[in-house]
Amino acid sequence: MTKTLKPGDKVSWKSSGGTAHGKVVKKVTSPMQIKGHKVAASKDNPEYLVETEEGKQAAHKAEALKKG
Repeated sequence: MTKTLKPGDKVSWKSSGGTAHGKVVKKVTSPMQIKGHKVAASKDNPEYLVETEEGKQAAHKAEALKKG
């Protein structure tokens, strides 16, 4: 079952520094770049653009995000 996430949802995820917290900015369904890193998202393989409380952005698959 695919998680349903929408902009504004509060989420957490594992990062190199431990657990990060933030919110969903948008669902990404086409390739894009974040900080020089390629995000290989597509309609069949979407990712979510998330932003931390400090304003840092990253893209993650729904499975990597924990709601709440």
